[in-house]
Amino acid sequence: MVQAKHICFVLLLSQFLWCNYCTSTPLVPALYVFGDSLFDGGNNNWLPTLAKANYLPYGQDFPKGPTGRFNNGKLLVDFIAEYLGLPFSPPYIKPFRTNSLTGYNYASGACGILSETGKDIGICLDLDSQIKLFERTVRKHLSSKLENPTQVSQHLAKSIFMVSMGSNDFLGNYFGKSSETRKLYNPQEFTQLLVDSLSQKLQILYELGARKVVVLEVGPIGCLESMIKRFKPNGRCDENVNQIVINFNTELDMMLKKLSSTLEHSHFILGRANSLGYDAIINPGNHGLRDSKNPCCTTWENGTLTCIPLLEACPNPNKHFFWDSSHPTEAVNSLIASQCINGSSVCLPLNIQQLVQV
Repeated sequence: MVQAKHICFVLLLSQFLWCNYCTSTPLVPALYVFGDSLFDGGNNNWLPTLAKANYLPYGQDFPKGPTGRFNNGKLLVDFIAEYLGLPFSPPYIKPFRTNSLTGYNYASGACGILSETGKDIGICLDLDSQIKLFERTVRKHLSSKLENPTQVSQHLAKSIFMVSMGSNDFLGNYFGKSSETRKLYNPQEFTQLLVDSLSQKLQILYELGARKVVVLEVGPIGCLESMIKRFKPNGRCDENVNQIVINFNTELDMMLKKLSSTLEHSHFILGRANSLGYDAIINPGNHGLRDSKNPCCTTWENGTLTCIPLLEACPNPNKHFFWDSSHPTEAVNSLIASQCINGSSVCLPLNIQQLVQV
């Protein structure tokens, strides 16, 4: 059971690791990040989309201020980078980006596994697009920086890949207010569509050189205010939506185990963030939190969208689960990251510490 003092310790530890990065040897060559707004490190800043977080109060607790991260501070992948002794993976499509051998962030808010997800509010990078950008990284950038194909293969085989996709396929696609997808698929069929599509894309990542891949579950989206107000106005969470997501996560787990058993020298790790996130929402006091319902910032549409620019946020975001209507605070990201790094119940069958060593 993680108490408030443990969260504070993890936050202080991450600062210590970051400050000592320059004098320590990284545990792996690089961290490559794929996903949605949970992992977006600033790619959407440069895309014509309404899904942006490059303004205050976003980033109010991040050293560089608003960078496009959809919370008050660090992302889960930022904490992973600090543990690995790496700089934060820079957004790939940032203009004048520096050439990096320590990884890139390809994640894009609002997008998903399916190509059509998120496109109703602008242009974002779906998973296919992100993988194509990674392929460009391998074919052009890494090949020009490293001496030969063997070094490229070794670099990729030792690197860590983080993936967080699927939430928007449910939130903005299947459960969207004007969704045509629900007319075409029942929940079981849609779940299978997502899992099969994700499996194909992960195999492409493998073919490009990825060997150590951590894939996060879809979280308890039935507890988001937008879902509650639409489907269960008087409830704490919509458990029907949550059960559909749990079914997806179960299929995801089986799919990752199959990939690990069939693709040589591969390790596909499930990040079991759903149950930990759900427990932190239902029993916030057990995790050092006080408020697991209300967003810390003032949001558009009566608490169901992003933060309204420049309005002051709550005085203690580390006591909140939600930063805005759908994204966790830095404290929650720290909680999940710490358990994934060296715990035994979140990242399975290997945590990050163990994954580094195989």
